[in-house]
Amino acid sequence: MVIKMGKPTGFLEYERVVSKAEAPKSRIRHFQEFHEHLPMDKQRLQGARCMECGVPFCQAGMMICGMASGCPLHNLVPEWNDLVYTGNWKQAYNRLKKTNNFPEFTSRVCPALCEAACTCGLNGDPVSTKENEYAIIENAYEQGYAKADPPKVRTGKKVAVIGSGPSGLAAADQLNKRGHSVTVYERHDRVGGLLMYGIPNMKLEKSVIERKIKIMEEEGVTFVTNTDVGKDVKAAKILAEYDRVILACGASNPRDIQAPGRDAKGIYFAVDFLSQNTKSLLDSNFADGKYVNAKGKNVIIIGGGDTGNDCVGTVIRHGCKSVTQIEMMPKAPDERAENNPWPEWPKVCKTDYGQEEAIAVFGHDPRIYESTVKEFIKDKNGCLKGVKIVKLTWEKDEETGRMNMKEVAGSEKVLEAEIVLIAAGFLGSQKYVTDAFKVNVNHRTNVATEEGAYKTSAENVFTAGDMHRGQSLVVWAIREGREAARAVDESLMGYTNMVIQ
Repeated sequence: MVIKMGKPTGFLEYERVVSKAEAPKSRIRHFQEFHEHLPMDKQRLQGARCMECGVPFCQAGMMICGMASGCPLHNLVPEWNDLVYTGNWKQAYNRLKKTNNFPEFTSRVCPALCEAACTCGLNGDPVSTKENEYAIIENAYEQGYAKADPPKVRTGKKVAVIGSGPSGLAAADQLNKRGHSVTVYERHDRVGGLLMYGIPNMKLEKSVIERKIKIMEEEGVTFVTNTDVGKDVKAAKILAEYDRVILACGASNPRDIQAPGRDAKGIYFAVDFLSQNTKSLLDSNFADGKYVNAKGKNVIIIGGGDTGNDCVGTVIRHGCKSVTQIEMMPKAPDERAENNPWPEWPKVCKTDYGQEEAIAVFGHDPRIYESTVKEFIKDKNGCLKGVKIVKLTWEKDEETGRMNMKEVAGSEKVLEAEIVLIAAGFLGSQKYVTDAFKVNVNHRTNVATEEGAYKTSAENVFTAGDMHRGQSLVVWAIREGREAARAVDESLMGYTNMVIQ
């Protein structure tokens, strides 16, 4: 398709404008989303900023120096940006949905790889593509475009999807639209996986997930909750009842921190902390007390990234006494370094919403860089009372050329802490699931497949998402779910006409 941009000079005429965030000291009083989005007329002008760049890196989704540049879903960004500008909102929605099953999720939680690769951002501010996406999908719901559209013909084939995170939901959505009968199994009490319990409500309100799940149910997808396949239901039963199975259980093993005193009371994995917090919020608005309450406590979070930041924002909403984030890596530069040119992903320091809130409440950035935990200190009752940290330095190994971390002698110090949250990432799939389905795993304990494929070593069993590729972004999970669905469809039918991009 050849697109002639409606406003070729728009990027010269209009400044980048994005939604206004509620002030930090105000928004920490609640757990709702906190951005006030632009009215439609002003959002249209943001679509006009999409330039006729010739090579749209925004939708490339290619790997450069080990990092993704542009959208892994290959979203048709220039097309729907232009349709936003011209006010063709329904067609913009149709083009957006062609490559993305869940723009209602990605427009809220994606780090916007498309914007980082935007040509307009090379010498100025990138197009506000993520917020244009938000406007498209929310307008579609308001106008009724996003309503259920069940398949007219069923194939008679049955597929089980184990796990209801973004990859499992994407695979289920694609296969259901193709006419296969899809059942999604979720071990928790609510559908959504990582989206439901791994991402706090202020980033993604759960009504947004429930709204989409309701549509998928109306389209014919069956959801079975509170069912842990491999424990509550045997894998053999699933394999006997369904023609194909997709394992999409995520990378569910949190990386631990093994230091003296690790058995102290008050140390939790971040994913458990966030999950309990969201469940208690949804079940009872915290009245049940079934969560780790950081009110009045000194909190230390080990690890950066999105999960660490989400923990910062959550404990501040609880009313913590203090919060500190420990990061092993040095602080990234505030601007792109010369060895990190566009369109590579910019390796720059990002101050996210949680850190902004910590600065507003406590007057300083909560992050301590190039440090690690040396010891967890307990009181006489075995409860955590402090954490001993040590500074790190990076030294080059002359033989291998690799950079190694070394402790800086005499740099130890003790920080008060009654709660520690470990947000150090995840290490592959859970053994009871892979053993139940008898699938091979690789050295990282991710489910093994051939390069670029989704078929596992077990007959009729496929995989997708973090369980397959390791911990990653929601957009990568959706892409994997779509591609796994295509592989399953071809396996079932002998051919496939399923569109991926």
